Amino acid sequence: MELAVVLNEILENLYKAWLDSSEHSKFTGSKAIIDASANGKFSAWDGYITGITVALNPYHKIVQKWRSTDFDEQDEDSTLELLFEKQGEKTKLTLRHYAIPEGQGNEYRKGWEDFYIEPMQQYYNRKVKK
Repeated sequence: MELAVVLNEILENLYKAWLDSSEHSKFTGSKAIIDASANGKFSAWDGYITGITVALNPYHKIVQKWRSTDFDEQDEDSTLELLFEKQGEKTKLTLRHYAIPEGQGNEYRKGWEDFYIEPMQQYYNRKVKK
């Protein structure tokens, strides 16, 4: 599954915000706890999402092993890949989510749209300087 959005924030700030507990919590509206290092653990949405950051290419890409409380115990972790691309004073964020448990793809697409894309658009649009 792949989703993309252009946000009113410079690339460096958006990249850092994804990996910062406080900023991640602000743009989603729900608690996140993030160790921003490679192999660092994270949780988001009050523990609904948990995982490990497996690769960091600063200001370009974040790769995480990711699961939610909806995964069955025997389900493998999925992979989340975030790509950050400068577009003037804005940033194109491309989200690729692989290895989602069978039959849950549409649920997660809607979840990403409703609980990340839309809140991020609202949050970063409010921050636009007039």
